[in-house]
Amino acid sequence: MMRARATDRRRRLLLSAGGGLLLSAALLRRAGAADIVEIEMGGSADGQSVWFRPRGLLIQPGQTVRWTNRQAGNAHSSTAYHPDNHKPLRIPQGAKSWNSELLLPNQSFEVKFELPGVYDYFCMPHEMAGMVGRIVVGHADPKARPYAATDAQLPAVAVENFPDVASILKSKRVD
Repeated sequence: MMRARATDRRRRLLLSAGGGLLLSAALLRRAGAADIVEIEMGGSADGQSVWFRPRGLLIQPGQTVRWTNRQAGNAHSSTAYHPDNHKPLRIPQGAKSWNSELLLPNQSFEVKFELPGVYDYFCMPHEMAGMVGRIVVGHADPKARPYAATDAQLPAVAVENFPDVASILKSKRVD
């Protein structure tokens, strides 16, 4: 009888430990999914306007951003402002440059952001239409005007469309 109780206790302990492992695995899977943040690339049906939504985003180091082209009949890119892409540096010093190349409708591209700072990017075919975005990774000075020294090297409409850092920090996303 004593042996049966000990066996029952061990069995219950193993079952509850197994349940805890399953719960932990489910929570980890859910946390991993939250590490990917979506940005939609799109435009109006008549082609008069194009955008990234959100165009301003706050994430934490280690998170991944996925850009997906949701506009039928148009190609877009997500391209870092970086000398590798023949543009002025508008991402943190030491951060990796990226260029998705042209994404056709429903195609996606991902970048994992490790270094804190402000990252500016654009759509290659639509920069002149103001299709730009800004990502703040971690924390930044809300009063900062990052990369103001390079504003003159960009189309005026692009510079006008970058959301300010304070708005991104306050809202976490700016459409």
